[in-house]
Amino acid sequence: MSEILLKVTDLAKFFGERTLFSGVGFEIRRGEKVGLVGPNGAGKTTLLRCLRGQESSNGGQVTWYGHCAFGYVEQAADFGGRTVLEELKQAYQDVLAWEARMRELEQQIASQGEASSAGLLEEYAEVMARFEHADGYAMDSRIRQVSIGLDFSEEELGRKAEEFSGGQKTRIALARELVRQPDFLILDEPTNHLDLERTEWLEGYLRNYPGAILVISHDRYFLDAVTRRTLELENGSLQEYSAGYSGYVAQKAARLEAALAAYEQQQEKIAETEEYIRRYKAGIKSKQARGRQSQLNRLERLDQPEIREAMQFFFPDCDEIPDRMAEFIDVSGGYGEVPIFDKISFLLRGGEKVALLGPNGAGKTTVLRILLGEMLPLHGRVKLSPRARIGYYAQEFEELNDSVRVIDELVYQCALTEDRARKVLGRFMFRGDDVFKTIGDLSGGEKARLALLKIILSGANFLVMDEPTNHLDIRAREAVEEAMDAFPGTILLVSHDRYLIDRIADRVLVLEAGALGSYPGNYTEYKSALSMAQEALAKPAEAVQKKTKKNEPTEKKNTSPLKRRQDCVRQINRTEKEIGELETALTELEERINDPASHADPAESRKLGEEHERVKAALENAYRTWEELGCTLEEMGGVENP
Repeated sequence: MSEILLKVTDLAKFFGERTLFSGVGFEIRRGEKVGLVGPNGAGKTTLLRCLRGQESSNGGQVTWYGHCAFGYVEQAADFGGRTVLEELKQAYQDVLAWEARMRELEQQIASQGEASSAGLLEEYAEVMARFEHADGYAMDSRIRQVSIGLDFSEEELGRKAEEFSGGQKTRIALARELVRQPDFLILDEPTNHLDLERTEWLEGYLRNYPGAILVISHDRYFLDAVTRRTLELENGSLQEYSAGYSGYVAQKAARLEAALAAYEQQQEKIAETEEYIRRYKAGIKSKQARGRQSQLNRLERLDQPEIREAMQFFFPDCDEIPDRMAEFIDVSGGYGEVPIFDKISFLLRGGEKVALLGPNGAGKTTVLRILLGEMLPLHGRVKLSPRARIGYYAQEFEELNDSVRVIDELVYQCALTEDRARKVLGRFMFRGDDVFKTIGDLSGGEKARLALLKIILSGANFLVMDEPTNHLDIRAREAVEEAMDAFPGTILLVSHDRYLIDRIADRVLVLEAGALGSYPGNYTEYKSALSMAQEALAKPAEAVQKKTKKNEPTEKKNTSPLKRRQDCVRQINRTEKEIGELETALTELEERINDPASHADPAESRKLGEEHERVKAALENAYRTWEELGCTLEEMGGVENP
């Protein structure tokens, strides 16, 4: 069994008279991947802060074993004017210092020759051992691997980190922790600012991560992909489950069912005993009745299992749903004269639920703004049914007025009486004085609930939803899924929530490299279709050529600009995969080279060195190819959508 890195015993945290949590205890061992889940406000982030010593607890103990190095992604990191590359190298400050000292010692030893002192040689050996133990030879390749995986271009690596947006800064902080691979990695919502492609890359990276991971996330796909154990913090206590998210859900349901059955059985037994005592306490069986009363007094009574109230709502039926709700016809969009996407076309029909996917920066928000009339297209036209009534959910809550009270937002914006507003707000978990809060003081989850309520009251038959589950906990997300699934009108959804897309989408639009692709089905079906297409592309060139000769005219067709651009994107993706494989191979070789046992056989040592040089050269060549392809892609102009 692997070594324990962290042990938490009877941990408690109070805020005044309120108990946030108490009696919290668990262990995490090297290599374990653990998810921490629970409703918003349960104290998950506070628990992480207690583990790191950022916040004091009111009881219990946190024990880190050995010289465990842990990393934590700061949500508001301070980069001090460094470039992204310099920031990533900050993770290797000690390694860089040892490397610099090695160079100094090498110069001194070279200048002194055979007269070098034993102390100088001993120091050099000691510094080199530290450098090798810290995996210093793999530093550059690991920085490259992580920066490519998290989508930092060469140009971005040279920019000042403080110039990036808040979400991008979080991505930089995440990259900084990943490159050094600490023994214990603590992640708080690591996928919040990643697109789907980068999220899936992170999942693969963390699955193979050698250290321990404790992660807070509301991304259920991510938890299933990465974690194998779940801690649930709810109602002030912590429960452990020996499974990832889906297994945890099943185990929790089974536990709750068993607890309810045991509680109800005990209540029946108590009722029967009390009835017996009432009936016979004054008769000939009074002695037996007193005995049963004594047993009842000694009985350890089970608490009734607490079932937390979840948000439940539905969208009302639509009176009228036009067959052709909205249509893009050869639409180009962007800022300035250069389009982000060029001449894309699609039709949204009545009752259809469509997910719009694509990497960050591909233009998804621009599509929504053009559809909503907030932005004019550079080319083409948009046809919106005159019977379309749009309900728009903006991920930054632009539709809410931060300066007014919650209840006033409904009274004045939705034409409700104050009594009616209180009732509907109660259904969305705004109780008591909550309705008098200023909207600007609400949490992200509270704003999300209010924005959803306003859309319901609008009577929309066309929902345009931009990341509707971003600020919601898992139970609230499930409520949104159920409501959107039952909605009879049209939905256009932009989301990174793969559970949501799988639940509601009957078609997926993918905006990438300026072009739009359409796939029937949900996210899982889209990925399956994409995988089959990639397998077909990976077949030997001879087989493809034979098929072409058999099915197509022998005269070579002219390749369209769009096809050339798509081919270039595919080559970039293949090259990035090759880079990842070569970096893994290089890391493994460096580990073998650093193993003293490998130097026992000179021939084997020489062979390892030659293989290291070969792989290193191949990696450098792959990087050159990747950079050339990137330049080629940038040089290509707009392309036409097929």
